[in-house]
Amino acid sequence: MILIADGGSTKTSWCQLSDAGQRVYFNTEGYNPDFIDTPGIVASLDKNLPETLPRAEVREIYFYGAGVSSQAKGDVIANALRRIFPNLSKVEVTEDLLAAARALLGHAPGFAAILGTGTNSCIYDGQKITYNVDSLGYFLGDEGSGSFLGKRLLRDYLRGLLPDGLQEALRVEYHLGSRNDIIDRLYNQPLPNRFLASFAKFAYDHNNVSYCRQIVVEAFEAFFQNIVLHYPGYQELTFNCVGSVGYNFRDALTQVANSHGMQVGKIIRSPIDDLVSFHEHAG
Repeated sequence: MILIADGGSTKTSWCQLSDAGQRVYFNTEGYNPDFIDTPGIVASLDKNLPETLPRAEVREIYFYGAGVSSQAKGDVIANALRRIFPNLSKVEVTEDLLAAARALLGHAPGFAAILGTGTNSCIYDGQKITYNVDSLGYFLGDEGSGSFLGKRLLRDYLRGLLPDGLQEALRVEYHLGSRNDIIDRLYNQPLPNRFLASFAKFAYDHNNVSYCRQIVVEAFEAFFQNIVLHYPGYQELTFNCVGSVGYNFRDALTQVANSHGMQVGKIIRSPIDDLVSFHEHAG
């Protein structure tokens, strides 16, 4: 039995693949090693893995994760997996960007992006990532992501700039406290990127308000201006994307991509199905 996991910063999508090819899907929390250590991952997996999952029968795990930017970061996750699954013969932990490329493009070359809690993108040659413009994370970049949208919404909320009744709606829907409470949540409590990204749903739920539509378009415009336009020959490539933000706002994303002379190909919410198929065929 093998496990394949697509790990974002907020959620990890798993597939349990039996030797007979049967698939069982489940979700856990996200495990970005920038924000959680090995004991934290072990504790979360112990609590959240399905009771029906036969841990002793798992022989191989392919884990694609946000924040897996080095061998050391990957080891944070791999070491946790080895503690949870005692009979592993193979553990591969690599970046979620490769999962996106494999799910979107298979073995074909092209452009692949992630627009979820965070942002990432690359040119892929059908086997490996060959070019990447660094998204720089939620502090410095991650344009177009859920955390980028959340930052905009919270900033405008704290300055009293939200229009059309959105000020009160945001306060009520997210049980927001004082300015100091919000700042404390961002600077002193864990997983601030996940907290910021949670506000992207507000923009989606209020998409009938022109302000919400506008900030989404502006977020994607920033993504293109600061990242996509810096890929050589980008207009010759098709734009392919995974992630909840890209999927939920795909109309706006298509509009912005087309305005920069880039045709849109595949936009999917989650790569897990296509990723499992990739590994089935590879096996």
